[in-house]
Amino acid sequence: MIRINEHYLKLKASYLFADIARRVAAYQSANPDRKIIRLGIGDVTEPLPESVIAAFHAGVDEMAVAGTFRGYGPEQGYDFLRELIAREDFQSRGADISADEVFISDGAKCDTGNIQELFAGDIRIAVPDPVYPVYVDTNVMAGRTGQNVGGRYEGLVYLEGTKANGFIPALPTESVDLIYLCYPNNPTGATITRDQLKTWVDFARANKALILFDAAYEAFIRDPQLPRSIYEIEGAREVAIEFRSLSKTAGFTGTRLAFTVVPKDCMAFDAHGNPHSLHAMWNRRHTTKFNGVCYPVQKAAAAVYTPAGKIQSKALVDHYLANAAIIRAEMTALGFDCVGGENSPYVWIDGKMGSWEFFDMLLNKAAVVCTPGAGFGACGEGFIRISAFNSSANVQEAMDRLRSVLK
Repeated sequence: MIRINEHYLKLKASYLFADIARRVAAYQSANPDRKIIRLGIGDVTEPLPESVIAAFHAGVDEMAVAGTFRGYGPEQGYDFLRELIAREDFQSRGADISADEVFISDGAKCDTGNIQELFAGDIRIAVPDPVYPVYVDTNVMAGRTGQNVGGRYEGLVYLEGTKANGFIPALPTESVDLIYLCYPNNPTGATITRDQLKTWVDFARANKALILFDAAYEAFIRDPQLPRSIYEIEGAREVAIEFRSLSKTAGFTGTRLAFTVVPKDCMAFDAHGNPHSLHAMWNRRHTTKFNGVCYPVQKAAAAVYTPAGKIQSKALVDHYLANAAIIRAEMTALGFDCVGGENSPYVWIDGKMGSWEFFDMLLNKAAVVCTPGAGFGACGEGFIRISAFNSSANVQEAMDRLRSVLK
């Protein structure tokens, strides 16, 4: 008989955002005339930049002409885009990354989930708490954890982020092999300094560990003192893989383009302690299981790096940062402690009550959707996340509603 992968049975019954969607649908069904303002998931709302749209159209037009039509492209991405990314996102900031170390994909969520296939089943994994659920769930699916007991999986090392440490966890006190970090952080909006990030790189080098660094929100960093890539830190090429996305940088959530950087210096080890190139392994996995992002989307992505594209993409990010500032200011004025909203599109709020209780109150009394912090881990209990991804008018209306409910 055909059998299932029983590790799937360890997973919680549904994904966090599916739980939210069910509650919102029930509320809308009971209140069909009530306008719901969604400040929950991190989906953008503004159109793609004009230069991106023009390049997208041009790419589609090329596909309509025999002389410029393209079929299968290189799985790793077209050279014209990989070279732009290496130069503009890394070399321009002093990070030694070459074009052939950049792998184009259809989403950072996919890449952060797929990368774990490269590693042994019995490695020791450290994940932050609060945590982006994909980091945990994909390792559960792969069989690297025990059961979920009291909201945490046996076998994982949880790196606790709290108000006391500014949501920058301390280094693990036990042996770990794989470390997930995300800054600017999803969900807390916290950022990490250069010195703080260096301690993690130094730890990984000293312990032959690997850091998976999710930098999907780096475009929101406005403080020039903060690192936007882990490769700005000396020695990171040896111990870090970085994930980036154009989803929030340029509004590509529905267009789908991201990339993963795997330096050639980055090694992992076999059972005998022999080093093996993760760059070569990821290339092998990528070319086996992925057929590349379509040409028009890659051409559209290249337009993000043009002078006009940079200006227009920055304007998009500035729009969401302005929303975040409004949210943070309003919630602070109402007496709530907040993290994020600066150098990040997320505002992490101490709700002074249970996360789902606060979520239900905002939904039922104000028709505003947030994200309950408890869905991101035990350390998220009591917090909510409010996203800045919406129109300015909707964000202001949502804050007006919250003021009337919470004042």
